[in-house]
Amino acid sequence: MAWKPSANDVKKWRDELVSVSGRIGPRFVRPEVRQRAQVYLELLLANVPRRNGWQLAEHAGDATPKNIQHFLGRARWDADEVRDDLQQYVIEHLAEKDGVLIIDETGFLKKGTKSAGVGRQYSGTAGRIENCQIGVFLAYRSSKGHALIDRELYLPKAWCDDRGRCDEARIPDTKEFATKPSLAREMLKRAVHAGIPARWVAADEVYGSDSKFRNLLEKQGLNYVVTISCQQRLFLDDVRCRVDEHVQAMRHSAWKKRSCGRGTKGDRVYEWAFVPFGILTDDGKRKGLLVRRSLKDKTDIAYYFTLAPARTRLQTLVKVAGSRWAIEECFEQSKQETGLDEYEVRSWHAWYRHITLSMFAHAMLSVLRFHANSNDTKKGAT
Repeated sequence: MAWKPSANDVKKWRDELVSVSGRIGPRFVRPEVRQRAQVYLELLLANVPRRNGWQLAEHAGDATPKNIQHFLGRARWDADEVRDDLQQYVIEHLAEKDGVLIIDETGFLKKGTKSAGVGRQYSGTAGRIENCQIGVFLAYRSSKGHALIDRELYLPKAWCDDRGRCDEARIPDTKEFATKPSLAREMLKRAVHAGIPARWVAADEVYGSDSKFRNLLEKQGLNYVVTISCQQRLFLDDVRCRVDEHVQAMRHSAWKKRSCGRGTKGDRVYEWAFVPFGILTDDGKRKGLLVRRSLKDKTDIAYYFTLAPARTRLQTLVKVAGSRWAIEECFEQSKQETGLDEYEVRSWHAWYRHITLSMFAHAMLSVLRFHANSNDTKKGAT
């Protein structure tokens, strides 16, 4: 459900907006562009039926979307620098040492063939093949809240092979085809370099089934609980088998009922089983297989590869697995509240500009939520 600040929250909301605008202000050299950045952030947070160019322009008092189009398309500023500011903002307000970095993708339905990266491809958002763009995102989650902190636009190979089409969408000449797991690896490298406090990584099957992705996490010293395919093969007791075949042979006593976190309908309770692999890494960690099974439908099973300190409890692994839902909440909230998917831009860098500022606006709301909840807790304790 979209969060709407009460009348008593308006001043805090305004103060936070001014603070965020001041933080990113130095990224915009020209004063008019700097002012437009604050206006655009405010528009993304405004109560507008749909945050497209015309409606945002009308809300801002402009006769046409010309100023917005110039800001997103032709003004001089670097969206990656603003992303760096976003990450530092999240570190300052939401970070905890046992935070979780979460990778996932979301689709943006589009008409036509001109928007950068658009094509008929599978969209998890729609649950089918659609004409869409796909963005790969990195989110951060702690007990304080969650926010999107990085993004990459997936560029299908058909686009990379058509230089004329890329030029029309203003895609840099340096961009080459990269798989979704490859894009995810680069974002995780940036997060580690930025010093984002995180102990864990969670990701869905597209990324968890990629050995290069898991190897990078191990090199970076990150623990993980990542979803894998039921067809994933592994060696256990010198026997090579599929993970689903191994699970079928598990004893009834192997399954433990655990909650992986609260959802809209209460605790998300499943049956869980864990199979540790025998070999320890040099830093005392152990890989393993975690399995989740529905209480109602015993054929509804999810599989995870894990890497964690050898004495890690089952409940900790279960909690990390459940934390992946936080990025789905980020997508839902940012689409509802800050217009993540309501852009009308075609060029490569305009996509990054809108998406980055929408992410920053959502992070601001997450910080305000955290402070509001903290104040409510203090009041309840007095």
